[in-house]
Amino acid sequence: MAPMKLYGMALSPNVVRVAAVLNEFGLDFDIVPVDLRTGAHKHPDFLALNPFGQIPALQDGDEVLYESRAINRYIATKYRSQGPDLVPTPSAKLETWLEVESHHFYPAASQLVFQLLIKPMMGGAPDAALVDKHAADLAKVLDVYEAHLAKEGNKYLAGDAYTLADANHLSYMFMLTKTSKAEELVASRPHVKAWWEDISARPAWIKTVAAIPLPPSPGA
Repeated sequence: MAPMKLYGMALSPNVVRVAAVLNEFGLDFDIVPVDLRTGAHKHPDFLALNPFGQIPALQDGDEVLYESRAINRYIATKYRSQGPDLVPTPSAKLETWLEVESHHFYPAASQLVFQLLIKPMMGGAPDAALVDKHAADLAKVLDVYEAHLAKEGNKYLAGDAYTLADANHLSYMFMLTKTSKAEELVASRPHVKAWWEDISARPAWIKTVAAIPLPPSPGA
């Protein structure tokens, strides 16, 4: 069977989110570069895959999908027999925490990562006021995570088993830990820290990280 095609930029957290789940199931895939800097995501060839002109898109045989979280649920459902059950059903906790990631964690984390990591890569400087705002917003969200993960039976977000709710956090949690706010936001919350150390030690995630073209650290 030919490898799947994952369209996007290898450094994009949304592309990385999908790569992590593909690796969890041991699926072969190739990243097909779509360079946002040159406007490749607005070219007709890519718009035929995703009419919204956003990365990633995934081609699995005759199936073409977009929206990273929808792609991940598709992978976890179709290939369930090849890996862990990331979408146990019914699971009220799973459905709740999938929504928490997309509506509470992601908005603050993505903006903070943009200010502290992406803007400098593009030659810009972080906006200190926005950094403070997004860090404060994310701190409130992670306080909820800390309280949730502290409860018995909540080793992971949806209970005592690793699920898609955890997997969908990996890319932005990873980027967050590369920022100057990592200590303040992650390490200072013991249950969040323990959860992150657990999920980031998974072999599939270690394989995913190895393929992220991170720029060298300052002074390296």
